[in-house]
Amino acid sequence: MEDVSAEVFWKNKIKKYWKIFVICIIAVIVCAIGALLVLVWFIETSTLGGQGEWTFNDWTLNYVVGFYILIILWELLFIGVPAALFFGVGAYLCWKRLPDEEKQEFKEREKKEKKKYKQGGSGGGFSFFIFIAYCIVIAIDGNYNTQFGQLDYSYFVYAWFFTIMWLLIIFGVPVAIILLIVYFKVWRKKSE
Repeated sequence: MEDVSAEVFWKNKIKKYWKIFVICIIAVIVCAIGALLVLVWFIETSTLGGQGEWTFNDWTLNYVVGFYILIILWELLFIGVPAALFFGVGAYLCWKRLPDEEKQEFKEREKKEKKKYKQGGSGGGFSFFIFIAYCIVIAIDGNYNTQFGQLDYSYFVYAWFFTIMWLLIIFGVPVAIILLIVYFKVWRKKSE
């Protein structure tokens, strides 16, 4: 097997299997349109949000969190699960129909790619963690069900700073202590 760049490899595969590629593009477009339609349908029919007629002042943090959870569940039900089934079954059927030489070629490329790009995750969970902590701070403060219009915008800014402060205290102090212990017990001895 000759060693070709990833770009050339995938261009050749797309040319060879163009029908499957077109079907995948059409399926992604249908999923995107379906996701938008589910979003519009939920906004127009949900009592949470007053069928799309609530103003910003009518919302509370409780309603926002509930709205997001319901949107995610409806999107998963109507779009996510069918798309996962379609792409999963399609990928399985395509893989089974591939000749053994091409399967081997894909496996070898995957091994090379794993060695080349071994790195950590994207870090998207950190902002979600901050949001959860922010909701907890606002709930402890007693404003989880308070309408946004009844609070100054500065309250939300200060609550965010307060959240960061507590996260630094809860996680930063133990991390700093552990790093000091590791420095004096391990790193310092290695440098001597």
